[in-house]
Amino acid sequence: MQLEQRKLYYREHEHICRRNDAIAPELYGEYGVFKGLRDQNGNGVLAGLTNISKVTAFKFENGEKIPCDGELWYRGYTIRHLIDSLGDHKLGFEKIAYLLIFGELPSPEEEADFFELVGNYRTLPSNFTRDVIMKAPSSDIMNSMTRSILTLASYDKKATVTTVKNSLRQCIRLISEFPLLAVYAYHAFNYSGNADSMIIHRPDPALSTAENILMMLRPDKQYTATEAKVLDTALILHMEHGGGNNSTFTTRVVTSSGSDTYSTIAAAMSSLKGPKHGGANIKVMEMMDDIRAHVSDHSDRDEVSAYLSKILDKEAFDQKGLIYGMGHAVYSLSDPRERIFRGFVEELVAEKGREKDFDLYLAIEELAPKLIAQKRKIFKGVSPNVDFFSGFVYEMLGIPKELFTAMFAIARIVGWSAHRIEELICMDKIIRPAYYSVMQEKEEP
Repeated sequence: MQLEQRKLYYREHEHICRRNDAIAPELYGEYGVFKGLRDQNGNGVLAGLTNISKVTAFKFENGEKIPCDGELWYRGYTIRHLIDSLGDHKLGFEKIAYLLIFGELPSPEEEADFFELVGNYRTLPSNFTRDVIMKAPSSDIMNSMTRSILTLASYDKKATVTTVKNSLRQCIRLISEFPLLAVYAYHAFNYSGNADSMIIHRPDPALSTAENILMMLRPDKQYTATEAKVLDTALILHMEHGGGNNSTFTTRVVTSSGSDTYSTIAAAMSSLKGPKHGGANIKVMEMMDDIRAHVSDHSDRDEVSAYLSKILDKEAFDQKGLIYGMGHAVYSLSDPRERIFRGFVEELVAEKGREKDFDLYLAIEELAPKLIAQKRKIFKGVSPNVDFFSGFVYEMLGIPKELFTAMFAIARIVGWSAHRIEELICMDKIIRPAYYSVMQEKEEP
């Protein structure tokens, strides 16, 4: 079959699939099936229990459900308390990772031991960078990382052992290795795809995760204390989110089947890379570039508002009618991660001299919720989410767009690891949801 014939074949058979795979929307209501595992109010269908984290966006007063400022809890502590307890200068990725995985804050000695363990694990097998990461480089860093994760199983003599003890070792090792898999994959792509120089810096076990990322990315290895603190905070805020997100559910589903750690984390990576899950900050950056190109005076609130209205009316940007970075499936009045992050963003803005760009973000932060509420008749409240500022921060840190979702993965593997361990300990049944068949029986041919 020639190329043009193959193209025609797939065009014709796509129509066949669409005809035979379509399900009438009214059937979902008839059988009480919630699409996307969300009820009619958009709340997730209860699928399990967890002791790892919690998201709250409503409170009940006199039996009435009332929206409140959002809260995110890690192992019984609010994320704001954990961030504030670190102070202005201390980096806390490793400390908070310990909390999520083991369920309690470490003592100073335990924190030091865990930091050392993560630092010592931050290495790759001999020639792995050359033989795996540098082979077939791609602009899709998430795919490159997933391939590397699965290949790392070949170097682990206990790759398929699924005891809690062995899974802990594997998870902590992957947490340590993720920054290398991401940064080295980008350098390999940058060399082959962008015809640029390729620089591979070895990690420093004495540095934190955030410091190593910045050091390994930059030719001169240099970074400021503010840059490291802001990136460290971003990683902590993205570590975990209530357990009900797509990639964490994927982690628990695959774990429940008895699969190994490498396959489980690779599956979670495949979920996270989906643009409906982990790619939101990239869409925010693309939208901001579009706004800058079409709004002549960024300080003119009326002009900014008029263009945002065009975006909502599907007349501008990608014609999807969405202002990216606004709204959240759970939070209504506020996303606690965004509120915390905002203060750190301001520090980085001052250091980088990006006040004018920041003013545009602030204008959109003020105007967009009002416009969305007005045009979409959303009365529960719309607020900026953590993705609204994260892409801007990564761009100020010199992190290329190809690595944006990978930064999310470097943080979220901590949450995935905690949920894998909890699933191994608490559950002994494979997760097996039911699908009701609406297939029409036919006569035998």
